[in-house]
Amino acid sequence: MFARIIPQSNTLFFRVTTNLHTHSGSTMEPVVHQVRHKVFQGLHGISLLSRRNHSVCAERLHTPASSQPRQIKPLLVSRLYQPSNLRDVGPDSRMQGEVTCKSQRLMQKAGLIYPSNPGCYYYLPATVRAMEKLVRVIDQEMQQIGGQKIDMPSLCSADLWRTSERWDLMGKELFRLKDRHDVDYCLGPTHEEAVTTLVAHQTTQSYRQLPLLLYQITRKFRDEPKPRFGLLRGREFYMKDMYSFDVSEDAAYETYESVCHAYTQVFARLGLRCVQVQADTGNIGGKLSHEFQLPADIGEDRLLVCGSCSFSANVETMVSDRTECPRCKKNTLIESKGIEVGHTFYLGKKYSNAFNATFINAQNKASVAEMGCYGLGVTRILAAAIEVMSTDECIRWPGLLAPYQVCVLPPKKGSKADEATAVTEELLHTLGETLPHLRGEVVLDDRTQMTIGKRQKDASRQGYPYVIVVGQGALDHNPKFEVICQQTDETMFLSKEEVLQLLGKLETI
Repeated sequence: MFARIIPQSNTLFFRVTTNLHTHSGSTMEPVVHQVRHKVFQGLHGISLLSRRNHSVCAERLHTPASSQPRQIKPLLVSRLYQPSNLRDVGPDSRMQGEVTCKSQRLMQKAGLIYPSNPGCYYYLPATVRAMEKLVRVIDQEMQQIGGQKIDMPSLCSADLWRTSERWDLMGKELFRLKDRHDVDYCLGPTHEEAVTTLVAHQTTQSYRQLPLLLYQITRKFRDEPKPRFGLLRGREFYMKDMYSFDVSEDAAYETYESVCHAYTQVFARLGLRCVQVQADTGNIGGKLSHEFQLPADIGEDRLLVCGSCSFSANVETMVSDRTECPRCKKNTLIESKGIEVGHTFYLGKKYSNAFNATFINAQNKASVAEMGCYGLGVTRILAAAIEVMSTDECIRWPGLLAPYQVCVLPPKKGSKADEATAVTEELLHTLGETLPHLRGEVVLDDRTQMTIGKRQKDASRQGYPYVIVVGQGALDHNPKFEVICQQTDETMFLSKEEVLQLLGKLETI
């Protein structure tokens, strides 16, 4: 026997079903009454609950929105996942001997990354936030020139790479594997073959639809013989790779220039000095290539730069004994080192011929597309920026990429300034209400068992662009807050209105 409650026309009914084959009618009579009693009790409870809920809902519907302020809670440093046990890179740690550059040491010490296996890292929350911001900058600049974002498989068929004749050419750099059917694959270090195959399958594409710029931002894999320098040279990394398809060589050069300009815009927005240098095409192939280099002593690339004109080149592309600038003929080329953070290639028809990527031209005939490919090392840009901007002990982020823009330090618990805790709460509330672009960008260092000095030192190591110290000055008749701009090492004592004015100018993404 079972009972079912059946909703019907806003009224509740119940049905009692009995098994007449196992019980006689007389035996079932009291059982049915018991069930009825329990069901009616349940219905009574449900109706009361429904009326109560209806009443609450009605009250909420009639309550003005203005009387229900949304409380904006700050992010607490004590809750951020940057475990101190992951930061140990001292002489006795297991990291000794592996930390080979400043950015790697600082990022591990700050709990931003953690090594998994050679050339591979865990990216912890603050790093992911910075990377997502960088991706947004890149997306904006790529879409500004007509780029369309896609996502291609990391697992690439060996047949495609054999068609382009790169399966053997790439050698040991490819991570190769077989599936259960003994079919060969690789983990993609780049996707020329895959994207050209995709476009080649669209046989009716018109010249009016070109140029076509397709890009992705995804994990890449390269079997580096000696992974080192943290995120600067790994075996698994994030990269933005774009591929262009044009109607002619002249049009392809125009697209090439527009992408190079977009790259320059990316680095300008990040406040990074980047040099575009003439480069070798390598195993990617093509007719023209440029690298985007951040000058740095740790860099593995040797650059030759002219002090008079804009000429610069990777030393690989120059005659070994040449010292005179080939463009202006006026100056001696100066050698320096750089970190490659971007690379562009004009490919011509190398891949479009191999995979028959065609379009219908103005004469209504099939014509092979002209191609280009363009890469930006996403995780490498993060590490390179830290490498060139930071001090030996403290991380300095490009302003747009800082995981959090502001860190607020309340007084130490039990100190003379402890009464300013209420002022801290008021400041945080005002920041959230007055500066909506900073919501999610402000953290509160709630570890008030620690002194202001210790927390300030920790904030400096983490690289928050602005640190606001709520101290004794906040209790004055005209409250003042100590504001430290970490990018310039400038300290200011500002009123709340001045703090709002200063932070209101912060650019976020």
